[in-house]
Amino acid sequence: MGGNERQIPDLDKVIHERARLRILVFLASSAESETGFTDLKSGLGMTAGNLSAQLSTLEEAGYIALRKTFIGKKPFTGVSLTLSGDKALEQYLDEMESMLAAARGRR
Repeated sequence: MGGNERQIPDLDKVIHERARLRILVFLASSAESETGFTDLKSGLGMTAGNLSAQLSTLEEAGYIALRKTFIGKKPFTGVSLTLSGDKALEQYLDEMESMLAAARGRR
């Protein structure tokens, strides 16, 4: 292949899944440091079951933190982006921009 070989990044598979990417971007772009499960569910138009499953995967990866408490007598689940999650999302976005630039380099 000669000198034209390019390194194409291998994107983070945890983040690359559509629903998880949307969750991380929602959290990263929020003005609040923590978002309630219900707000996240309605903001993304996801079912409770799907959101729960995706949050579990993100929590296992260390990208988000879940905080369960009560507000009055109602249960509340707060979701926040961890420092590790913020860094992983930033790296993912940098890699995606690099891939887009390489694909558009034919101009």
